[in-house]
Amino acid sequence: MALREETSLSLPPRRLIGWEIFVVFAVSLGASGLGALIELIGSLTAPQALGKQQALLVGTLAPGRPWLDFALQLLSIAEGLAPVALVFYLLARSGEGPTDIGADGREPGRDLGRGAVIAAVIGGTGLALYLIAFKLGISLTVVPESLPAVWWRIPVLIMNAAQDGILEEILVIGFLLRRLDQLGWAPWKAIVFSAVLRGSYHLYQGFGGFIGNAAMGLIFGYLYRRWGRVMPLVIAHTLIDAVAFVGYAALHGRVSWLPNG
Repeated sequence: MALREETSLSLPPRRLIGWEIFVVFAVSLGASGLGALIELIGSLTAPQALGKQQALLVGTLAPGRPWLDFALQLLSIAEGLAPVALVFYLLARSGEGPTDIGADGREPGRDLGRGAVIAAVIGGTGLALYLIAFKLGISLTVVPESLPAVWWRIPVLIMNAAQDGILEEILVIGFLLRRLDQLGWAPWKAIVFSAVLRGSYHLYQGFGGFIGNAAMGLIFGYLYRRWGRVMPLVIAHTLIDAVAFVGYAALHGRVSWLPNG
């Protein structure tokens, strides 16, 4: 993917580009990666085996108080998207914009089609990798959601899926790969770094979560290089998470192979 000529941009010095990357991830997914590592250490040193422990993805924030819970869920989702606003600000300050990373609505049909295909392939493969990791005892039992059965349950799950897709793909693919390009990194090194970062903040799920998400990051990085657009990846990620969250909510208690939340 070719960058716009740097002479038409107002890029900060290389040192400050590095600081931009550090700051963005220090207040978002980089900090989550450090927290996930600490959680993994806690899980490994717990009396129970990893497979006997649970990793909850979306849970209640105010048990027994549905309206307060709903308000806190919305606030959490909004807070989770704040780093995206920071990224767009930093891009705008250097004369760039969402279009430069393909985070726009110029190709809705193509983006949706590509995203749906990616979701179908990655979603099925990811489930298989999780089951293998779980059988090998290197993954916690992942519980997608444990929200109360109220009217806002499904909308909140879908919004959480969208937040995950927007936050992760714009930061870890669009912003990070573009800035690493501007620092002169080799494309394959940037993709590997991005993939390892993606895996790091899933370590709380066990080693299986790291491996599966790092592999997903390699594929997403390659596709971004080919297409120059982050939107298909946002759509794919959102669909994968939405199917996991809503599917669990619909099937939990009705099939025997789902984990108990």
